[in-house]
Formats: sequence, structure tokens, C-alpha cells
Amino acid sequence: MSGRKQSPGSDAAKVTPHRENPTAGPAKVTQLHSSAQHAPPIAPGPEAQSDDAATRFADSVDSAIHATMAKATGGISPSALSEAYADWAVHLAVSPGKQMQLMIKAMRKSQRLARFLGSCATGQTGAQDCIEPLPQDKRFTDDAWKKWPFNLYSQAFLLNQQWWHNATNDVRGVTRQHEDVVSFVTRQILDVFSPSNYLATNPVVLQATISQGGQNLLHGSRNYLEDVTRALHGRRPAGMEDFKVGENLAVTPGKVVYRNQLIELIQYEPTTEKVHPEPILIVPAWIMKYYILDLSPSNSMIQYLVGQGFTVFCISWRNPDAKDRDLAFDDYRTLGVMEALDAVGQICGDAKVHGIGYCLGGTLLAIAAAAMARDGDERFKDLSFFAAQADFTEAGELMLFINESQVTFLEDMMAQQGYLDAKQMAGAFQLLHSNDLIWSKHVSEYLLGERSAMSDLMAWNADATRMPARMHSEYLRELFLNNDFAEGRYDVNGRPVALSDIEIPIFALGTEWDHVAPWKSVYKFHLLTDTDVTFLLTNGGHNTGIVSEPGHARRHYRIATKHDQDRYRDAQRWFDETEPRDGSWWPAFADWLDARSGRAVAPPPMGAPDAGLAPLCEAPGAYVLEA
Repeated sequence: MSGRKQSPGSDAAKVTPHRENPTAGPAKVTQLHSSAQHAPPIAPGPEAQSDDAATRFADSVDSAIHATMAKATGGISPSALSEAYADWAVHLAVSPGKQMQLMIKAMRKSQRLARFLGSCATGQTGAQDCIEPLPQDKRFTDDAWKKWPFNLYSQAFLLNQQWWHNATNDVRGVTRQHEDVVSFVTRQILDVFSPSNYLATNPVVLQATISQGGQNLLHGSRNYLEDVTRALHGRRPAGMEDFKVGENLAVTPGKVVYRNQLIELIQYEPTTEKVHPEPILIVPAWIMKYYILDLSPSNSMIQYLVGQGFTVFCISWRNPDAKDRDLAFDDYRTLGVMEALDAVGQICGDAKVHGIGYCLGGTLLAIAAAAMARDGDERFKDLSFFAAQADFTEAGELMLFINESQVTFLEDMMAQQGYLDAKQMAGAFQLLHSNDLIWSKHVSEYLLGERSAMSDLMAWNADATRMPARMHSEYLRELFLNNDFAEGRYDVNGRPVALSDIEIPIFALGTEWDHVAPWKSVYKFHLLTDTDVTFLLTNGGHNTGIVSEPGHARRHYRIATKHDQDRYRDAQRWFDETEPRDGSWWPAFADWLDARSGRAVAPPPMGAPDAGLAPLCEAPGAYVLEA
């Protein structure tokens, strides 16, 4: 491994290849028919050359138009939406039985609302609601919504929302993805007209306006103008000035011990006299910055693991820009996982490594580990995957945005700018939970005039990153769209890799409310591997479930191990048969690592100067500071 380092702003310099199987096969080549193998090449004629030029010109025009459209649509393909609605509308039009059912439901809902209106008109106290909102819908929980006429507004809206759910679901013949898209988009449109979003129809806002003499609306207008101004000038959200990386975020002491054009590798300073001989290498997702695992000192998982006597290394990804458009998904494996693993080996000797991957970093770690297992590279002691997927057939609500039309549209957009912008990515995530992330902010900050206090997790969430065009296209096509990795078609160095080659223990973690990596999708590590799998399910979401330090209120988890000879249990049966435990899952994970670690030894040095790995700077390094 090369000890050469680059400054954060320098262009990439060639790095010495990491240890991989030198006998790995060449990249795929096209095999010619035997009768044509020795035929001389035939130069294309003028007509063929003209057709090729015309095709390239047409493609470039279409790509430019699509990229321009994407700026107005937030990256959502109008063709994909039109296709979904056309599929739904055509099948509904030729389904008179479904139409009749919807008419009957509409009449019944009208009768229920009329009875409710009658009860209210006759002055009956405590009139029984004709519909209850879903448990996660908190818009109408205030007692003010029980009073006339606001109870009528909320009940009419909820009945209408329920009818449209019936109308957009269970139409025979509509593809599952199109049905999900139509249902999702229709729900977003209806949410715009929720009575909770408007001053005249929201009793909580009206009460605040009367009691404060309209001061709430004045404060809300100021908040809105401030947010718009910040957005126009590319400034971060209000309150983020109180959270600064290296000052009160990502402050666990450590040093950057290796840097290339894509990563900085941070080694954290030990806090115990002795440490486990096996170091930890954390591979976070590059869709977000690594310090989700090192937020404040009170909830830093990295600091917790260091305190448990582990030597911890963590990758910090560089935030790519337009000149990185050609970075491939495999570059993240080679320059990321493999070169970091080489550096850890130089510092810690021959000790095997506990590999941890989070989200997209977990998928990358799984691919790297499968390739290593195939090639006989045994440097990993065990593998842990936090909210990470290897099979993408049930990849949650993000699949709403993944089909051929949508991916092509994104590719055209990325071809023009060279990357997927952080704002475009954030917008997609906000849409998935628009009530919580868009409309609740609209009501609280712009109508009630109450600024939500910024937290370390919110500040991290606003510190978004970009995605290189080529890498993101390969990721969407090969993993999300084609599911190549789970189905044995994903090639590394010209040969396919499979999780079933991995023989070391696996720890897989899912979170109950995860909309990015649904826990039943993470659970599929049981199906894809032939080794011991310890599965832990914790409450919380994709991020909040991970940041679950000891002492965090209202935390619980389930945990069980399936040995390679045990019979398979489906996810729901596993859930029903595994008792919940109160508290944070971090101690259980530390115990799992401890059981697979050797006797404590003296801590390794910080870096390896003799091997060209002298510490470069203090943690958190330079790459994480790049906007």
C-alpha cells in the first residue's frame, strides 16, 4: 500500500492497488461467432456514420431537455408519473365492479358525515367521531379539533382521504409499483388541502392568533422570509450556527492517519489502558456525513465503543463535485473499504478486523466482504450491518422513485451537473414523510411563529452531501433496479460475488420505523447467508434508531441468533417469538463484539509513520468540513 497522501483540495493521485486476488479474471468481453472471429473489420459506411451522429445529437437534445425539466420537478420524472396514473386510470375505467364499490363507499361515508353533522347540529355533547386518524397522524390530536365547526372540517377531510386510498389501491391489473406511486402522489396532493395547514380552518392557530394579537403571524412571516433568504443564498438552516463540526459535533479525539482522493481514515485515541486486539473499521454511507455516529459526546457511538476498549477506525468520505462525475461504485469499494482496510492492517498488524457498515456503507461492506471471501482474503473477524440492505426487492418507500423511466430521468439530470445535488436528495426524503417534515414545519414555524429548536441530529441531517453521477447511476440500476447483488449477478473484478461465500459471524440491525431500509428487508441476511446471523430490531427510525445511547428514554429492542444449521423463521414469526428488552441496544452490541474478541493488549500506535501513515491532522479531518 502506498503511503502517499493528498491534500484535501488536490486532484487524485494514483494509489498503489490494495491486496486483491491477482488471478481475478478480466472484465467481461463480447464473444464473436466462430465464423466471424477471423473476419477483417468492416468500416461503417457513410450512411451508418450519419445515423450514429444523428442518434447522438437526438440523445443529447433529449438529455438536455430532461435535465431542464428536472430543475422544475425536483428530479421527479413526469413520464413515470404519467405512466403510473395511466395504468391506474385505464384499469379503473374497465373495472365496473370496483367503480360500484367506490360509489357505495362514497354514499356510506356521506351518510356517516351527515349523521355526525346532525349530532353536532342538535347540540349533542361528545358526538362520536365517524372516523379516527391513523396512529401516526398527529394533525388533529388537539382538543380544539373536537369543537364545531373544526370537527366537521377534520372529519370530512379524513373521510375524503380514506376514500381516495380505497380508490387508488386494489384496482385489479395495476402493477404494484404504479399502485404505490399513485397512492403516494394522491396522498401528497390531498395533504396540501388539509384544514390543519390554513389559518381559517385550524383552531389551534386561530386561538394563538387571537391570544397573541396576531404576533404569531408576524413571527411566522419573519421565519418564512429568513428561510427563503437563507435558501436563496445557499446558507444553512436557522439554528445550525450553534452546531459546528469539530467544536460540539464530531469531537471524539482522534487523528486522520490516511487520505486519498475519496476518503480520510480517522483513528480514534484510546481511553482505556488496554484494548481488544481486533480493531473496528466503520464504513458509513456517503449519502450522509459520517458523524451521525459521533454526534455530541453524550450520544456518540464511536466514543462509546472506544470507551468499551475497542480501537476504532472510521472512514470519512469526501463530498464529491462535478469533476468527480466518473467515480464508479467500485471506486468506493477499492479507494474506500479496501484501502482503509490496508491502512488498518499497517497500524494494527495481522489482527483481524470487526467490520461495521451503516446504510449504503453496509451494502458496500457486504459487497467488499463477499469479494474477499471469494478470493480467500480473511482479514475480517466478523461483520455488522446497521440498517443496511443486500436485497432490494422490498427496499421501502424509496422504491417509489426507482423504475426505468425515473432512473433515466435522473441520469439525464446528473449528466448535466455531474452529481445528484444534496437538495434533490433531501427533497425526496422529505416527501416520504411530508406531514412530519414539511407541513408540521409550515404550521409550527410559519403560522404559530414558533421556531423548532435545532438539535445535533437535525444539524447533521441538514449537512447533506452530493452523489457522483456514475456511481449513483450504477447503484440505482445494478442494486435497486436489477437487484444484481442478491441474485448473483454483481461482478467484482470480472466475476460475480455472493453473500453465501461469507463464513464469519454477522450482526444485522434493523429499526422498526425505517422507511429507507425496512427491517424486514434487512432481515433477509438470514436468507442470503450461510453463517451465524444475530439479528437485532430496535425501535426508532433509520437514524434515530441507531443513535440510541444508554439512558435514552423509551428505548427497547429484540435480539436473537440464528446458527447456520438452524431452520429459517420468517420475519413476522421472529418478531412474535422474540421478547422485547428495555433500554439501548449498544451494550448488547458491545457484548457481541466482546465475545468475538481476544484478550486485551496494549493499544496500537496512532498511525504507522514507518509505513508512510504518519498522522496528518486532528479528527474530524478536512473532508467532513467540505460543503
